[in-house]
Amino acid sequence: MTKGNQGSPDLKSGKGSKDYSKYFDFSDAKLISEEEGKTTYRIKGRNVQINSQPDYKEGKRRGKEEIEVHYDFAIPEEMAGFGVNKLYHITTYGCQMNEHDTETMKGLLEQMGYRGTLDRNQADIILLNTCAIRENAEDKVFGELGHLKHLKIEKPGLLLGVCGCMSQEEGVVNRIMSKHGFVDMIFGTHNIHRLPHLIKEAVFSKELVVEVWSKEGDIIENLPKKREGMRAWVNIMYGCDKFCTYCIVPFTRGKERSRRPEDVIAEVRDLARQGFKEVTLLGQNVNAYGKDFTDIDYTFGDLMDDMRLIDIPRIRFMTSHPRDFDDKLIEVLGKGGNLTEHIHLPVQSGSTAVLKKMSRKYSREAYLELVRKIKATVPGAVLTTDIIVGFPGETAEQFEETLSLVREVGYDMAYTFIYSPREGTPAAAMEDNVPMEVKSERLQKLNDLIKENSRISNDRMLGEVVEVLVEGESKNNPEMLSGRSRANKLVHFEGPAELIGSFVQVRITDTKTWYIKGDALAEAVAVH
Repeated sequence: MTKGNQGSPDLKSGKGSKDYSKYFDFSDAKLISEEEGKTTYRIKGRNVQINSQPDYKEGKRRGKEEIEVHYDFAIPEEMAGFGVNKLYHITTYGCQMNEHDTETMKGLLEQMGYRGTLDRNQADIILLNTCAIRENAEDKVFGELGHLKHLKIEKPGLLLGVCGCMSQEEGVVNRIMSKHGFVDMIFGTHNIHRLPHLIKEAVFSKELVVEVWSKEGDIIENLPKKREGMRAWVNIMYGCDKFCTYCIVPFTRGKERSRRPEDVIAEVRDLARQGFKEVTLLGQNVNAYGKDFTDIDYTFGDLMDDMRLIDIPRIRFMTSHPRDFDDKLIEVLGKGGNLTEHIHLPVQSGSTAVLKKMSRKYSREAYLELVRKIKATVPGAVLTTDIIVGFPGETAEQFEETLSLVREVGYDMAYTFIYSPREGTPAAAMEDNVPMEVKSERLQKLNDLIKENSRISNDRMLGEVVEVLVEGESKNNPEMLSGRSRANKLVHFEGPAELIGSFVQVRITDTKTWYIKGDALAEAVAVH
């Protein structure tokens, strides 16, 4: 489906005619102008320029139009030095994909001359890169906007933007415009490359600029990124076509689009040349990679096989969907080498009936068979997962099925959540009939079991020697260093700061629930 193209990266922006005053239901909205695809309103004493708007129906469509790949990205000439002597601050919520988007925004800002600051009081531009996956993530953002209002009053020239997944939601944009009119920019996940243009429009028009593309744009290669540390994330694909009934991601991230393999391989090779020690391949559903190609037969298993040939010590990936985890991928992972044995495999529920209501499109039995294949083929496979408790209609018996599946698989760790409805998803229309106290009790039971599993797994490692990529000093004890094993276990040990960024062999001497401790074997310190 994807193909190379040298054209403009501003195609498919989703611009269209719409009565925005009715859409946002602002009774005092006055139309100021309509020109060049942009509509300007006067709303609550401020001009609002709407380039394009979020639209769930539009976001749900999965058309057959080709996604083009653009290799000609450049910062607009007039914005190249705009940020000189100015500071930026970005707060990131949510998943690794959001973290990676932040790296791209930092890269764009730094090419414009901006420099980063940890002190938002000093910043000239503040961006909140948001997450829409759960309600409490949204609550945090709106709470943060309340704090930032006072800073905006003190510094009227401060540029304040809300971006990321929340911006793709109709209700969120409505709420920001009606309650937080001091925000200067709202943009989504599909047009991050437009950040320099949006800054220009917001600064020079003094208006709130809204540009949210409901349908995904093209794939923009060669975007600048600012990465820190020795671990790097690499997007291999965008979007998700699974439409699980509880999940907002297909609406906020669009349809599945795979980057060309040569572009992914070139980026990872470049990271190897730069000295990065670990790369995590990212996608909302990484193992659907390549299924949208029409000109080549190349799957995620093929990509991982090619990753094995790159001189980078560790390759990870997340997140996978069990339905797309095929035998070819398992076979390639079984070859080991720089492909780590840690696999994040979200199950969400251990009940086939609940999985069906979630539209996960696999059964409990199929999931357990997949786990069996992985453990039989991948030496030392370590599995982690995501689980939701209290999904609409979940019975006590169905929850017990989840507990029994957790025992059978023996996960080392799990991200566990109480179900909360997301506006616009099918599950939001279901009767949320599991009382909150029952949901909380189930979450506690599940977490206790996960802790037990984690401790048992860690206890098995006593006396073993593991390879640790040293990430830095321990947060609680500066005399201790911490890092991750190949299996993604957190390891603490004593050692000098010079070891940060290198691989160290560590013999495990003590185990806790969520981390392990050990002694560095000085003679076995790996090359930097």
